[in-house]
Amino acid sequence: MKPIVLAVLLFLCIASGTVLFAQEAAGEGQAVEAASGSVVWKYFAAALAVGISCIAGGIAVGQIGAAAMGAMSENPELSGKALPYAGLAEGICLWGFLVALLILIF
Repeated sequence: MKPIVLAVLLFLCIASGTVLFAQEAAGEGQAVEAASGSVVWKYFAAALAVGISCIAGGIAVGQIGAAAMGAMSENPELSGKALPYAGLAEGICLWGFLVALLILIF
């Protein structure tokens, strides 16, 4: 992955984390506004977890699929060996969904 993409992702993670865990001394009237703001960040973090993991999984499956098709064109017996690797790459999306589910529950 390019360094600029990693830097942007790191910045987004740090920025969302600081806003999510920031606490301010608020009165009773501001406590409701602070609670509704944290709910918004919770949904944003869950969407970010699913979105980034699905994009990364799609890129991985694309790379694995292209390599598997190239290998199978030379040796058709390799088709069964390429399938588990594609499944592992799709598991990235599943982990992103599980993280988002944990964010929403807790």
